[in-house]
Amino acid sequence: MTVEQKAAALLMLHAPGLDAAPLRAYVDAGVSGLILMGDNVAGDAASLTALTAATTADPALPPLFGVDQEGGDVARLGWDTAASAGTLREAAPDAAREAFAARAASVAAGGANVNFGIVADVTSDADSFIYSRVLGTDPVGSAERVAAAVAGERGVVASTLKHFPGHGAAPGDSHSSIPAASLSLDEWRAGPALPFAAGIDAGAELVMTGHLAYPAVDAAPASLSPEWHRILREELGFEGVVVTDDMLMLQHNGLPEFADPGENAVRAIAAGGDLLLYVLPADPSEFGISVDGLVSSIVGAIDDGRITPDRIDDAVERVLTLRRTLADP
Repeated sequence: MTVEQKAAALLMLHAPGLDAAPLRAYVDAGVSGLILMGDNVAGDAASLTALTAATTADPALPPLFGVDQEGGDVARLGWDTAASAGTLREAAPDAAREAFAARAASVAAGGANVNFGIVADVTSDADSFIYSRVLGTDPVGSAERVAAAVAGERGVVASTLKHFPGHGAAPGDSHSSIPAASLSLDEWRAGPALPFAAGIDAGAELVMTGHLAYPAVDAAPASLSPEWHRILREELGFEGVVVTDDMLMLQHNGLPEFADPGENAVRAIAAGGDLLLYVLPADPSEFGISVDGLVSSIVGAIDDGRITPDRIDDAVERVLTLRRTLADP
């Protein structure tokens, strides 16, 4: 692969609408993934399967088709009727396994192969932004249900744990700010870490980093933090794909330090991210974004040493390995 091809392979993008052509254009440009939002879903599994099939250039190396299918408040697929967090956190962990087995089947029925659906955040605060989506209100209960959800999805779709290192302890909404948690690292290890550790031990293939900060560990949001990526790899033993939350969220918060999408991409990869997620509008230039622009920024950072060759090769290998793993047998 050329360095430009490697850079493109670290992108997962969205194009709105039911027309496969814009999505296929991203695949033809060398990106590794597409995130499917509600505007890509016509209403039934067959139509979504047709869309994903039309965007697959090589069945032996299919794109990563990701979908936010938590159930409940965050759902893109109307045919998924399995129980969601509000019910599951009050039920025995086995109910989470059954619900996410059914949910994985619904995701796969539409041709998608990655579910961004397992919320490993934990909070007991009913006023929290994330409360309605958590699988447990205490770390141990959440950990049991997160592990069960991963077990339910196992072998059907790739499971994603989000939003590392834990949104429940960080008040605010990371769609429009950089929420900050007041916990020390030891407090994190004893609390919010537990559901992520349990999901990783259960075999989750992806972990999604959040645009949220634990200042006692690193002032930077976790998605851009080398230290949080080190903790995820070395302390929790995660060996899969680290995907960011939507990178446009960093621009939406209005802070000058996150105004440059190219710089954000470079920081995320240099920190240890493998796959950069972008929920783009029909005209990405609205946010100063293009595939060529992102690739150019990443290549420039490799050329000037901000991203090492080993770092990009490691990320590309993880992403391409996952894609091959998810190929039809």
